[in-house]
Amino acid sequence: MEAASLDFDAVILAGGRSSRLGGVPKQDLTYDGDTLLRRSVAAARGARAVVVVGPGSGDLPPGVLTCREEPPFSGPAAAIGAGLQALKDTLGVRPRLTLVLACDMPGAGHAVATLREALRAGGPAARPDGAVAVSADGRRQPLAGFYGTSVLERAVTELAARGALINGSVRALLASLDLQPVAVPAGSTADVDTWDDAAALGVAGRDPRRGFRSNAAAEDFGGKA
Repeated sequence: MEAASLDFDAVILAGGRSSRLGGVPKQDLTYDGDTLLRRSVAAARGARAVVVVGPGSGDLPPGVLTCREEPPFSGPAAAIGAGLQALKDTLGVRPRLTLVLACDMPGAGHAVATLREALRAGGPAARPDGAVAVSADGRRQPLAGFYGTSVLERAVTELAARGALINGSVRALLASLDLQPVAVPAGSTADVDTWDDAAALGVAGRDPRRGFRSNAAAEDFGGKA
């Protein structure tokens, strides 16, 4: 896949239940003086268009699109499908690549920058269907990846045809894609699922059980919450 000029849209997922955070929306948690959602939008800078999939989009920059998966809370695969459809309905012709990014990784900007550089570089390790982040411990993070728009749309269509898109897994959605694994900076795909995660990453928010929580001594991705 050539990527000398990286032309892409972005789908940002912000529609989970946040059950292990007591229902506090992840996108509203803060790090380095900004919400995780706005940090994710900033990580996608350079995109031709950005769509946020989820409820209560919050304070977003002008021009950012919003939509919701149907039914609500039907999982990230359905959310990706909804985001792709919203971009298609709004813009028509799509760029060759789509960035898919979860909103709960405060260091995602570093991962996205590394993925972009890998795609631009190309070379023998490049894969035809895109590139996916791999953490320092070797785990793939499919919610931080650039995917070929046409193959991703086809994967959504095929999963929906099997009745498996609603509440389906991202692993199943991407199973047919030939992806380039890209090692990204340590911690850049660390996500917030629990209040302990938030504390470890220096992410602040209001825990309904314990009040406002922050951790000024946490690992730094370029600032403190």
